[in-house]
Amino acid sequence: MREGAEICPLEWRYGSPEMRALFTRENLLRKRLEVEVALAYGLEAAGLISPGMAEKIEMAVERVKLKRVDELEAKMGHDIMALAVGLAEAAGEAGKYVHLGATSYDIVDTAWALILRSAIDIVKRKLVDVIELLMDYSRRYRGLIMPGRTHGQHALPITLGFKFANYVYELTRSLERILDTERRLIKGKMAGAVGTMAAWGDKGLVVEREALRRLGLEPHVITTQVVPRDGFAELVSAMAILGSQLDRLAIEVRELMRPEIGEIAEGTGKRVGSSTMPQKRNPVTAEKISGLAKVLRGLTIVALENIPLWHERDLTNSSSERIIVPHTMLIMDEMLDSTLKLLKGLIIRPDNMRRNLELTRGGIMAEAVMMALVRKGMSRHEAHALLREIERRAERSGKGFRDEVLNDEKVLSRLTKDELKEVLRPENYLGQVEKLIERALRYADEVLRNVRTS
Repeated sequence: MREGAEICPLEWRYGSPEMRALFTRENLLRKRLEVEVALAYGLEAAGLISPGMAEKIEMAVERVKLKRVDELEAKMGHDIMALAVGLAEAAGEAGKYVHLGATSYDIVDTAWALILRSAIDIVKRKLVDVIELLMDYSRRYRGLIMPGRTHGQHALPITLGFKFANYVYELTRSLERILDTERRLIKGKMAGAVGTMAAWGDKGLVVEREALRRLGLEPHVITTQVVPRDGFAELVSAMAILGSQLDRLAIEVRELMRPEIGEIAEGTGKRVGSSTMPQKRNPVTAEKISGLAKVLRGLTIVALENIPLWHERDLTNSSSERIIVPHTMLIMDEMLDSTLKLLKGLIIRPDNMRRNLELTRGGIMAEAVMMALVRKGMSRHEAHALLREIERRAERSGKGFRDEVLNDEKVLSRLTKDELKEVLRPENYLGQVEKLIERALRYADEVLRNVRTS
């Protein structure tokens, strides 16, 4: 593309070079030519073309130029016909066998499978890196106590390692989801105009078997003129789910980076935060992750709309897939790279976590006191009502929950002050945090082990 002509930011801003390279027009052309060559070998194996013709077609591939294919498409108005004619021109006498009996989407859908196989491999590798980094953080901070929050309010104490372990679990589930999607999506199609293989007579299964064997693909069990579009919808949905999980992680960083919280922060280095406010340190990487997740979620609608095609197919999926397939993978690639950058530069502030634990002056431990009272014989409902009243009283008096509960006669009738002081210690009310972290890490380890050995 000529200098200054870029319109889509995926061309110059988002996505790694390795992911971008998969979706260039040149690579799309080469993958489609690769499928045409595989078809030729399938035809030869079935005895439908003369021996040696497939090799001549293969040798002609390097002579096919994108510029010539574009010229042919401008005349014909059909991209795959232009490709087939371009290859036939380059193949000489073997050219008459190019694309014999095939339909356009034998080539298009099988080429997508080849490209998406590589694209998914990139996503899996980077997602594994994110999960492993979160696992390391979960182990490192398993004992670092901080406020757990629900509805944006202090709820109960947790540890930072516990928080990270939840992300380990969620993202590992996405990795499993991608693996499942891959098994259904990465398949080839070589079945002719409406999927019946009629052009190849009783040799259709031979053509399919040899062509897809050369490409390292299993065939779809049955298709119309196109492969089922639920596979593409599943891929986009899986990426949107993963994107939403990364969004949740990014939001957590953004929220905990607020000056009034300050428990976690995005490392900003020398980056300028504001063009006018010199003091600003903005979580722009986290915000980019959240912004791109919105786009991914929007793409799922298009992918779902492509499932219902007329009869054995229509062309309503084609134009939108040219947009949503590469955009989905490039956006996810950018989000994973950004998440890795975010996590590697993460700043942890234990002092602020301890400070924030004290903001409620013991109020975060109200459930712990309630459970202690129940163990001493008070009914759960009575204990709940009592502690709710103590909290309201503390708010009115300004003394704080800890002081009020340590001097409440009803509470002291069941618990001594020494017992209460132990109950009010956050480190004594972490439940099964250690075992739950270990369970999450074991789960992730098992999935990652399967990915490494596959």
